[in-house]
Amino acid sequence: MTQSEHIKLIDKYNALKAELDAAREEMKAALEKLSVQMEKNSALEDEVASLKDQLYWLRKKVFGKMSEKNLPVDPRQLNLFETGPMSEDEQAELRKAVTQQEQTITRTITVSKPSRKPIDTTRLPVEEINIYPDGTTTPEGALKDGYVEIGTEETLRMETVPARVYVVRTIRHKVMLRSDAGKYPEDRTILTPSLPPAPISKCIAGASVLTDIIVGKYMYHLPFYRQIQQYREYGVSLNDSTVGGWYEAAVEKLKLLYDLLRQKILSSEYIQVDESVIPVLDDERHKARKGYEWCVRDGLTGDVMFYYDRGSRSGRVARELLGGYRGFAQTDGYEVYDQFESMEGITMCGCWAHARRKFADALKENRTLSSEALYYISRLYAVESKADDEGLKPEKRMELRREKSYPVIQAFEKWMQTRFPQVSPQSRMGKAIAYTYALLPRLSRYVNDGRINIDNNLIENAIRPLALGRKNYLFCGNDASAYRAAIVYSLIGTCKAAGVEPRLWMEDALRQIPYYERDGRDLADLLPREWAKRHK
Repeated sequence: MTQSEHIKLIDKYNALKAELDAAREEMKAALEKLSVQMEKNSALEDEVASLKDQLYWLRKKVFGKMSEKNLPVDPRQLNLFETGPMSEDEQAELRKAVTQQEQTITRTITVSKPSRKPIDTTRLPVEEINIYPDGTTTPEGALKDGYVEIGTEETLRMETVPARVYVVRTIRHKVMLRSDAGKYPEDRTILTPSLPPAPISKCIAGASVLTDIIVGKYMYHLPFYRQIQQYREYGVSLNDSTVGGWYEAAVEKLKLLYDLLRQKILSSEYIQVDESVIPVLDDERHKARKGYEWCVRDGLTGDVMFYYDRGSRSGRVARELLGGYRGFAQTDGYEVYDQFESMEGITMCGCWAHARRKFADALKENRTLSSEALYYISRLYAVESKADDEGLKPEKRMELRREKSYPVIQAFEKWMQTRFPQVSPQSRMGKAIAYTYALLPRLSRYVNDGRINIDNNLIENAIRPLALGRKNYLFCGNDASAYRAAIVYSLIGTCKAAGVEPRLWMEDALRQIPYYERDGRDLADLLPREWAKRHK
């Protein structure tokens, strides 16, 4: 081979090597691009799965039944598992038990038309109208001599009288001694009675009118403009500013009782806490923003207190509200409550209804595992039903919980440890297990005190009037209005918990507060529960 041919071969080799290196670089870039694309595809698949899950959830929200009580398990059977990790035999036994429960709950339901109950009119006054056949009575209404009565037939008809608005004119009579009549005016002693204290000084609205406005807004959810229309039918023309001024002044008086109620509830050994949305109008943007009313319920008496701090749901507000509290506090899993776990004197308890709801939401996604989880939770509620049926005192209820409920919680913990690796963390089932497992210490503490409820359902019932109200009056005009709403909802809710008619209590309280202030008496006597003791 000549030298020129050898050089040509070397050049050809170098050219092929360069092409090969370029091809390798292109292949490397293509592989990197493919890897990135695969990661994007994987992320998109996860996003699609999540969106499908959300779509199912929204459809269920709009069209389906949302009650977590419709469970495919029978909450009456209690079969405690032995301690130790879940074996294959135990898992098989669990699946068998759940299957039996699903078969048991399937029943034939006969729907019958309910019979209409008669209206109870025994507490209503009765006006009688006597009617005789034409021509059988004298002009005075007596039966003529030629006729004799042989019986009667009675028919009841219920009527109503529209509300009567009237004016009370207080006339204070001035008197003096007859012996002073001949004296000079400056030497006379004129006696004038003091004007009785009024709920609102220099205001024509009495306690009954103020109560009617407040109760109409917060018990019957009537905006002021509708109440003004009603008063117009009664013959009184009012305007928005007048009614609003009366309302604000009356609530300012009731705030004295609200402050005492708040102190009383936060001194209880056991409270329940939750938050609820209330739209508040933003003056700057002229739009309604989402605000929050905090609700605190005395778990021992049922008294309730709403708290509003510029609509915030932050940890700062939670600290201001509960920072000085000492006792048991039962909440849901909202993360702002985590800060109290390390605070001395306060013991946090969880809500099994919230945990149950998470697994009920995953029924369509993973019926098998959801049914297993709900089976455990139903057994905890079965213990509570047994205690309720037997009317157990707190001490006996605690003993029953430690004997029956705590082993179930331990078995449920092992079930979650076993099942969590089998599901996607982003699935509803994965989120339900993660939520419950993280809160398990709080969820377990109720077994150590028979006074603590298994869930927070009672405080959710106390919040319900707030949800009904916002559907009618839509929003609060500002933060001050939302704060006043918290005051009224607190007092009305406590009246209901104490078995007191809110209208009767509020009217009497508004009349009595000025006298208590004048005489320096303890306003705590006017709180609904104390008031009820004197008005049995």
